[in-house]
Amino acid sequence: MRKFNRLFFPVLFLGLTSLAEKPTVNSAAESAKATVYVYRYKQFAGSALSPSVYCDEVQLARLDNGRYFEAKIDPGTHVFHSNDKQSGVELDVKPGQKYFIRVEIAAGFMKGHGRLVLMPAEQGTYELQSSKLRPLDADKVDDPSRVSVEQAHVNAESATSNAVATDTSLDQEHDPK
Repeated sequence: MRKFNRLFFPVLFLGLTSLAEKPTVNSAAESAKATVYVYRYKQFAGSALSPSVYCDEVQLARLDNGRYFEAKIDPGTHVFHSNDKQSGVELDVKPGQKYFIRVEIAAGFMKGHGRLVLMPAEQGTYELQSSKLRPLDADKVDDPSRVSVEQAHVNAESATSNAVATDTSLDQEHDPK
């Protein structure tokens, strides 16, 4: 019995220590990525539609009415669009930054479609805190490696620090050079 205790407890201790170290590795990797919040107002018009949201031609999720999700995206230039390929958002994503994309339903000939709009950080933070928005259901997620449907904890401080990044990206898009 003593031999068992001598072997069991050190192995148990090493196992628990290695488990405790993993979240710090994940949190370091997560801080090297940007967070993109994608949300859709709860509205009667188009409420039956669930437009898909893509990042670089990879479907992230299908967004229901009054729902949101967050995606962890690697730094670099990425193109986001919905099922309306005429409109989209090209983002130069910086590590640790937060970006806000609102999905709007645009009328179509046979049915409506999703249109993405990049929002300033202050407005996106405010709109995401609405009591009418809920996290997206997990069964609507197509890329669980990047998409989280946890409750968003966005505060006003993060919006102010990211406002400069969002404003400069908007200026670059509209710069007529």
